[in-house]
Amino acid sequence: MTDSEAFERCIAVGGLVLFGADTVYGLACDPDDRFAVERLYLLKRRSLTKPSAVMFFSLDRAFEAVPEIGERTRGAMARLLPGAVGVLVPNPAGRFASACGSDIGTLGIRVPFVPSLAGVRRPVLQSSANRAGGPDPRSLDEVPTLFRAAVDLVIDVGSLPGTPSTVVDLRRYEVDGEWSLVREGAVGERELAEALHWQYHFDADTYTEMIRADLPGYDSLQDELAGASGAGARRILDLGTGTGETARRLLARHPDASLVGIDENEQMLAVARNALPQSRVSLRAARIEEPLPEGPFDLVASALCVHHLDGAAKADLFCRVRDALAPGGLFVLADVVVPDDPADQASPLTPGYDRPSPLPDQLRWLADAGLEPRVVWEQGDLAVVAARRI
Repeated sequence: MTDSEAFERCIAVGGLVLFGADTVYGLACDPDDRFAVERLYLLKRRSLTKPSAVMFFSLDRAFEAVPEIGERTRGAMARLLPGAVGVLVPNPAGRFASACGSDIGTLGIRVPFVPSLAGVRRPVLQSSANRAGGPDPRSLDEVPTLFRAAVDLVIDVGSLPGTPSTVVDLRRYEVDGEWSLVREGAVGERELAEALHWQYHFDADTYTEMIRADLPGYDSLQDELAGASGAGARRILDLGTGTGETARRLLARHPDASLVGIDENEQMLAVARNALPQSRVSLRAARIEEPLPEGPFDLVASALCVHHLDGAAKADLFCRVRDALAPGGLFVLADVVVPDDPADQASPLTPGYDRPSPLPDQLRWLADAGLEPRVVWEQGDLAVVAARRI
């Protein structure tokens, strides 16, 4: 009998399973078997008012079991799971009430990466195999002796990482893209932010319409960037190409130029490839935190991309841009900034992902990188800066 078969059979008859997940050892039971749930909670000395996660061993089964999960939230979960992340989602139908504790309107979901249990079809109520508040066990030897004696099935997978899953609150994600970190764990906040922001904001099919609705000054920003790029560039690097709006304007202004564009979202690059002249453009999936394409470039441009970096990462990028520019080459940055007057902050920002910096700080970092910056245009919390390599 395989581990999956033994696991599922034990759960089906109301048993408790002690097993290794992808992070720590846990306990599992049938979430709809009240007696089994009470037995698990009693073993942990955990109050029944405290919630536990419902674990699925396939993301598709989670979506089937909780059909109320909205499309955007499903997309976010697909970016995170399977993996060492637990998510809190709205539970309007009150599903798996025994796992919800005192808040039946919220459901915690886990989809771990455990290949040996991939065949398990049943959802389980899952909690770490420790006393309430005790250390998380990374091996079977670290599980309390009483637990090992009290359960009906033990699945030993050896030593595990020992860091519990990260827990993320997605209850408002469907409405406005908001999320929050409930518990730090195996997956870092930066990784979460990139996945969640990408899924909510960067839908290739609707991005242009969305950004124009969110930023009334979007077209002015793009036009000012193109105007500040001068004339006569022969080789251009576009950072954060997206659907190609910036690239299209730059190619029109510099008719003899070829353009290299990078973006981490392959779906958006696919839209750009269809919109831009293939003979003049080379697009590739890459992040601006990574080494830039090999220069030299006459012009490097970026629109609404750099504000995702923190201050140190911006300063590092500016140094790498300087190195990618030909002598006398130009860097044009069009982005969201932190305005002097908080009342001018109008651009919607995603906590944990959007990290705009004050304009004076960015001018200083550009100068420190060996560039000569000047502010070309400002409107509220948007600005365009042109910086020439010294």
